[in-house]
Amino acid sequence: MREYLLTLCITAAVTYLLTGPVRKFAIVAGAMPEIRARDVHREPTPRLGGIAMFFGLCAGLLVADHLTNLNEVFAKSNEPRALLSGAALIWLIGVLDDKFEIDALIKLGGQMIAAGVMVMQGLTILWLPVPGVGSVALTQWQGTLLTVALVVITINAVNFVDGLDGLASGMVCIAAGAFFLYAYRIWYSYGIEAAAPATLFSAILMGMCLGFLPHNMHPARIFMGDSGSMLIGLVLAAGAISITGQIDPDALRLFAGSEKAAVHQTVPVYIPLLLPLTIIAVPAADLISAIVRRTWRGQSPFAADRGHLHHRLLEIGHSHSRAVWIMYFWSALIAFGSLAYSVNSASMWIVLGVVILSATGLVLLLLPRFTPRAPMWAQAVVPPRYRRRRRPVVAEPVEAEQRTPVVVGVAGVNGATALGARSRVPERRKAESSR
Repeated sequence: MREYLLTLCITAAVTYLLTGPVRKFAIVAGAMPEIRARDVHREPTPRLGGIAMFFGLCAGLLVADHLTNLNEVFAKSNEPRALLSGAALIWLIGVLDDKFEIDALIKLGGQMIAAGVMVMQGLTILWLPVPGVGSVALTQWQGTLLTVALVVITINAVNFVDGLDGLASGMVCIAAGAFFLYAYRIWYSYGIEAAAPATLFSAILMGMCLGFLPHNMHPARIFMGDSGSMLIGLVLAAGAISITGQIDPDALRLFAGSEKAAVHQTVPVYIPLLLPLTIIAVPAADLISAIVRRTWRGQSPFAADRGHLHHRLLEIGHSHSRAVWIMYFWSALIAFGSLAYSVNSASMWIVLGVVILSATGLVLLLLPRFTPRAPMWAQAVVPPRYRRRRRPVVAEPVEAEQRTPVVVGVAGVNGATALGARSRVPERRKAESSR
């Protein structure tokens, strides 16, 4: 655990320290596009934040390669090299898009090529755990197609949700945290070395997001752009592929009694990771709704609009920061709820806790629709929006005779710049008679 935490901290430190210079470089390079109709921010903000995140990824992998225990991940598996190859390709495509706004179909092709590069180096789905059946082996073509589909879905889900300051990096960090705990449990508790790469990927992903988040919180000083959103989406997908399609449930048979029982025991997280609907449930829901909405209108699924979940939260009446925290809440609830259910699916307290937190989340979600007023004794401690508004005092009209005339040129009335009606005929001094 110490080596994982060390890798996380170094990744976060490198990302944080490089984001400032990258921001200056983005301004000089002109990577500050004009504000579009669907954008929420009001001032041009530089992109290319993915450059710092990519170098943070490289630093994390380099440090892990020189640590005593994590070095075995590189010695026994080729997955870290596969991740670095695919990440470099998708990062380069994102940088070009942040600068030159390349076509959506070209980006889609680049995402598929990056996924194919990882498949060629061994990061692919070999079998699927199916409840009631066991592990189902996949052919090479089936594994390749499923891997590419998972990578493309995850990348675009994260890219679609990147619409508010700190939203994508925070949500992915929450998902990576839950995923790290799940992968570390399989690696450490069950002693399955095949889960070590996914654990390493999750730790590095958390470091990338935590290092970039201070620069990206509202009001953001820099955006990650497609170079960052597609990069963290690919790293998240790589971890899901590694732990879902590489670990044989037969290895858990000693702990669960049989292969079917092992699959049934881990299915609360295994199957959702394949789709993926648990770790990135909110981005996936946003992605599906956007595709359905745009297709129904006769538009391209890649056409931009203002119908995403975060846009709707702003339309309801939530502030920018509150909309981000609501999305954080739902991501954490789904991710950590699934994690807790996978650990002990027979506990009713977990289900009850998820239900109570879901009800709380719905109340927070619909809060702008209801604006309750606090009692008078609580006016000083509640936010201003819940205070009782005082009725404005209507001043009685003042009669013309009672109005105080304004003396022109007197200090205190706009200072020396006070203007008023002045006599055009200069006053003449009365000559005193000497008589």
